[in-house]
Amino acid sequence: MKGKVSVKTLTKRARKELKKDERRNQAVQLRQKKRDEVLLKKRSLGGACTAPFLIAVVSLNADIDPFGILEFIKQADDEAVITNSGEGNIHISVPRFKQRFTLVVPAPGDLFSSLDALKVADTVMFLVSASSGETIDDAGEKILTAIMAQGLPSTVVAVTDLESIPPKKRHTAKQQVQKDVLRWLPEEKIITLDKIGDGLTFLRKVGSQKQRAIIQRDRRPHMLAEVAEFLPDDEGSTGTLKVSGFVRGCPLSVNSLVHIPGWGDFQMSHIETTNDPHPLDKGRAARDGGMETDDSDTTRVLATADPRIQESLQSENSPDPMEGEQTWPTEEELDEAKESLEAKRRVKRVPKGTSEYQAAWIPDEGGVDAQRYDDKMDLTEEQETLKKIKEARTDSQFPDEIDTPHETPARVRFQKYRGLQSFRTSPWDPCENLPVEYSRIFQFANFDRTKKRVLKDSKETEGAMPGWYVTLHIHGVPQHLWAARRSGHPLVVYVLLPHEQKMSLLNIVLKRTGPIENQQPIKSKEQLVFHIGHRRFKACPIFSQHTNGSKHKYERYFQPEATVVASLFAPIMFPPCSVMAYSEMKDGSQELVATGSVLSVNPNRIVAKRVVLSGHPFKIHKRSAVVRFMFFNPEDVTWFKPVELRTKHGRRGHIKESLGTHGHMKCVFDGQLKSEDTILMNLYKRVFPKWTYEPFVNTPPSLFSNRLTDEVME
Repeated sequence: MKGKVSVKTLTKRARKELKKDERRNQAVQLRQKKRDEVLLKKRSLGGACTAPFLIAVVSLNADIDPFGILEFIKQADDEAVITNSGEGNIHISVPRFKQRFTLVVPAPGDLFSSLDALKVADTVMFLVSASSGETIDDAGEKILTAIMAQGLPSTVVAVTDLESIPPKKRHTAKQQVQKDVLRWLPEEKIITLDKIGDGLTFLRKVGSQKQRAIIQRDRRPHMLAEVAEFLPDDEGSTGTLKVSGFVRGCPLSVNSLVHIPGWGDFQMSHIETTNDPHPLDKGRAARDGGMETDDSDTTRVLATADPRIQESLQSENSPDPMEGEQTWPTEEELDEAKESLEAKRRVKRVPKGTSEYQAAWIPDEGGVDAQRYDDKMDLTEEQETLKKIKEARTDSQFPDEIDTPHETPARVRFQKYRGLQSFRTSPWDPCENLPVEYSRIFQFANFDRTKKRVLKDSKETEGAMPGWYVTLHIHGVPQHLWAARRSGHPLVVYVLLPHEQKMSLLNIVLKRTGPIENQQPIKSKEQLVFHIGHRRFKACPIFSQHTNGSKHKYERYFQPEATVVASLFAPIMFPPCSVMAYSEMKDGSQELVATGSVLSVNPNRIVAKRVVLSGHPFKIHKRSAVVRFMFFNPEDVTWFKPVELRTKHGRRGHIKESLGTHGHMKCVFDGQLKSEDTILMNLYKRVFPKWTYEPFVNTPPSLFSNRLTDEVME
């Protein structure tokens, strides 16, 4: 183009703006790309060369027999190939759909079993009954709530026992079930499972519905065990666990670590591959014998671990006692101090002239009181609960306010606290006065950058690809874990991303769950059972406010209907990742008290505990006032003189001088003070969580017992 070019055209060229035809062509290409991605994702499951659709069957009512329901599905198609794995999973290959399915039934009423199965399942089938008194009973609601908090995959809701209802009432009964289901799953349409033909409808729906993505599952390789075998070592305490199954999620590297929920983290020695024992082709299944194919001639080693690049099992950092500016007592010194406290002699009042030997035989009245205390444990528990409720109510009405002690000087009692001119903007060094536990954890220079790099590398990992049937050789597994394994509990294997075995400080956003009338306050540092992604463990977190900024106020109680951030020492988990917090009862049962997600892995998060000292105006003269009852000696007044004061009515001021010897002080404020006002002083101290991580959690009792299911399992 010759001649002068308009400024508008030059600007578009500089900004590389597209023309109308180019924008239209770009939109077509993006649309086609998204369609191809959806089609590729749909074809990545259930085909002849991909992993089968994994369906977890969960009963939401104690009256339902899930194993009886599976008979309808098995008889859905005469041409279907039915095989069973060594772990009891049912495989159905349907040639007419060119798809295959795997059904796993966790132990009915077992919360941990259901959650572990849902960690790897592509689809969950909820079973409800039309003939029972309630569609979803209390135990079913607990299981459903936990599953939704953990991460709900694609769902199918099947109703049974419609045939047992009179024909005229079936439509009304089905509508009532649909209404009850919509309260939990607003867009779910129920299907019936009473006839043999209903099973084919169910399989067709599973194979054609859109798969719901769960990021924490899809970003990590995972596997449901089809065959599991334990080979003890020569020592007998540990052994090698051989787990066979289909790889799902991402490519699986032999140099990565694996995590078995409830067991821990382990290394792999090598990976073997073999023929698919559950093929889609019926002729091949007949040639292989149908059930549980194990042809040793076709087994070959796919990959062997390289000790030079294999992930280490080291979870804690080894601190150098000579490194750092802070001086801490050694473990030997701590043990000696503990022993000296325990060995401290107890002073008894004995008659004059009694020897030490005779005094040892004098009965201690404290032992009698302790026995009576044990006899009244229930009453004491009620009193403690009532005390905790009262303290939480007081903390809610008068947050952080405490009385200045009379017997101890305030400068001694609050020597670890400091005043801040502004809680939001005043500086605070995050590396100041760190506890000894911080030397045991790992910290990233830039956590977000590390997360981005780890997730990118996980997609480019070389190894077993998703859909392959492989056998993992996991060594170093304690034999007592295999011996204590319960029947009916699915064996799930998760592959950890790099650094996820290392300990650090996790910050978790939690929100109270359940009806408010049933919510009791949870005290900070109280032990809870956490389900974070594929892990579950016990820990005692500290709570803080979920706010922006560099400092966050410590919360003494997790109040009902509140949202807080829980900080605790635990293995690293890359977000997003779901979190559930359970409270363990005395009978062994567990109640869900909060749900949330991982916020960050940041040891530098400052949690500041606030105490508020209060005083009352004794004499008021314009902007100045004489304040009493905040301190009780002039030395304390002088010590806290630099700290700013505030009032409940919004005035700000400072201490001018001390008056007398009883702690009275003259203060100046920015305005006229009212006689009913209260003068406050805020003091802050950084607090840290205790090292209370316990990786093993006791399995809670079954939420309901199904007689028919128990008979089938036996």
